[in-house]
Amino acid sequence: MLDSLFFIFVGAALFATLALFARQSLIIAYITVGVLLGPWGIGWVTDTQLIQDISNIGIIFLLFLLGLNLSPQKLFELLRQTTIVTVLTSAVFASVGWAFATLAGFDFTNAIIIGVACMFSSTIIGLKLLPTTVLHHRHTGEVIVSVLLLQDLIAIVVLLAFQAASSDANIGLELAKLVVLLPVLIGAAWAINKTILLKLIGLFDKIQEYIFLIALAWCLGIAQLAHAIGFSHETGAFIAGITIATSPISQFISEALKPLRDFFLVLFFFALGAGLNISQLDKIWLPAILLGGAMLVIKPVVFRFALRKVSETNKLGWETGYRLGQMSEFSLLIMVVALNSALINADALYFVQLATLVTFIGSTYSIVLRYPTPVAVSDRLRRD
Repeated sequence: MLDSLFFIFVGAALFATLALFARQSLIIAYITVGVLLGPWGIGWVTDTQLIQDISNIGIIFLLFLLGLNLSPQKLFELLRQTTIVTVLTSAVFASVGWAFATLAGFDFTNAIIIGVACMFSSTIIGLKLLPTTVLHHRHTGEVIVSVLLLQDLIAIVVLLAFQAASSDANIGLELAKLVVLLPVLIGAAWAINKTILLKLIGLFDKIQEYIFLIALAWCLGIAQLAHAIGFSHETGAFIAGITIATSPISQFISEALKPLRDFFLVLFFFALGAGLNISQLDKIWLPAILLGGAMLVIKPVVFRFALRKVSETNKLGWETGYRLGQMSEFSLLIMVVALNSALINADALYFVQLATLVTFIGSTYSIVLRYPTPVAVSDRLRRD
């Protein structure tokens, strides 16, 4: 394990340096290192599943930090505003994905699930490349966050449906559990926060080490509780963040956890590149690249059109579209669950995996060329 971490972070540091000199995003560097050093490249890092499991913690921290920066009242207001936009755009993206999968020769079931995987945009890229000033203080950040949250909720429902299909469980019963247990989880987190957590923070708020520790425990504890009752760890982490968003200590927690989040996100993007089995791409590489390219073109246009229809500005529509113009880590997770449930074949997974990587690289490059990001290609566009 230590050898793997050595290769990953030394390689990431070297390629990140090259990327910065070339004015490219660090995310592209991490993915490239994964492709080169992973089991299908040089083979210096072979246990990609372990790396993937560890890196998922980065996504948990990302959602926790997102929740920390949203008050519950603001969250409900945003979700109400963007529900129609999210549902309509998701339907369009699913239709495009189904059409490309059908043209690539996949049968109806595989094509439908590939279409579903195309519905979502990347929470990691959307938030990682969003400047703090935009995330916290501008309407553009609010719209992007609300769309991503609704997409994540849709993805959770899809995952529950696939898991129910694999276990011959009643899908209606699984969805009913979602409706019943999600409010119970939120209520339990809110009650524990009010009666215990905030009082402990108030008593020992001057001891920064303790605040850091209790924040970690709260995030991972609620994430594990959510997983235990059938939801994703990410859902629990977001709820954990939302419940303490109104605490005066929330901004300190947010800043303290960012380095830890970034550590695990390096592993996530490395695992993404390392998981690409190049030897299996001979039949599907061209249609997968075409699907990825189509998503990069279509998503900004569709988001711009949909947001204009709900009275948002043309500028906001285009920026939101470009920032959400990729496929998602949920796309990959959905395909893995579908494969494990015997709903699709392995070629469908590789097809979506390559298309997602194409959109990650293309979208990241497009964003850093056009908009303010922490890693923009010009000093004029660089923001914290």
